[in-house]
Amino acid sequence: MTRDLNRQAVLVDPVELHDLVQNGQDPLLLDVRWALGDPNGRDHYLAGHIPGAVYVDLDTELAAPPGGTAGRHPLPDTADLQTAARRWGVTAQRPIVVYDDNGGTAAARAWWLLRWAGHPDVRILDGALGAWRANGFPLSTGDEVPEPGDVVLTAGHLPTLTADDAAALPDKGVLLDARAAERYRGEVEPVDPRAGHIPGARSAPTTGNLRDGAFLPTAELGEKFGDLQGSDVGVYCGSGVTAAHEIAALAVVGIDAALYPGSWSAWSSDPDRPVAVD
Repeated sequence: MTRDLNRQAVLVDPVELHDLVQNGQDPLLLDVRWALGDPNGRDHYLAGHIPGAVYVDLDTELAAPPGGTAGRHPLPDTADLQTAARRWGVTAQRPIVVYDDNGGTAAARAWWLLRWAGHPDVRILDGALGAWRANGFPLSTGDEVPEPGDVVLTAGHLPTLTADDAAALPDKGVLLDARAAERYRGEVEPVDPRAGHIPGARSAPTTGNLRDGAFLPTAELGEKFGDLQGSDVGVYCGSGVTAAHEIAALAVVGIDAALYPGSWSAWSSDPDRPVAVD
């Protein structure tokens, strides 16, 4: 029962979301269409989105400008995030549902960031837009212009790691690397300065938390992460995006985890940071 409550606090399935909308209990819907190497998220949104959803640009609204040891997607300034959130229509009282078209791997950044900034009720659409379509639910085209919101956001409601924290964590807890296993092993590195992983980190690819675009059943996630119960857990990925999805999967089974926002893009840009390859 507790695990079910944890899952319901993190995820919403498309049928439940559709029922909420039909019954006039509309959450604010945020469309976070983004994928590495695909700059056309807004075009995808305009071509078809869940009715009422507002487009959110991950690169410019869910991150500060990239650079050096700050990484490719630094956390945005809280004032900038608040301005963007108000433009999306965010209020403190209205629940939020975020989604993308890639298993929630981009939408989880909005889920994590808004909760980090103090919003009390944000969930990810389980199965993403594909599950909404598979149920035959309608899509809208064009843009949505919401009523401006009045949310007040403050930083620090979820834990984060600095590079020094990430370096030290494997000695006292568990540091998870949410990137693809071949990037962890240092066999390939498509975007960042050096290949490999943070010494002591454990490979735990985000894609392993999904099946057919939806989060694994709670019991399976529990089996996967069961040995982490009671441990200090931190997560990183390439630039702090898909690591948020891993944190969501951990939250489904009641495990809290800290995010290293700079992730590998920041670590690998610092020549003084060691790199492991195996």
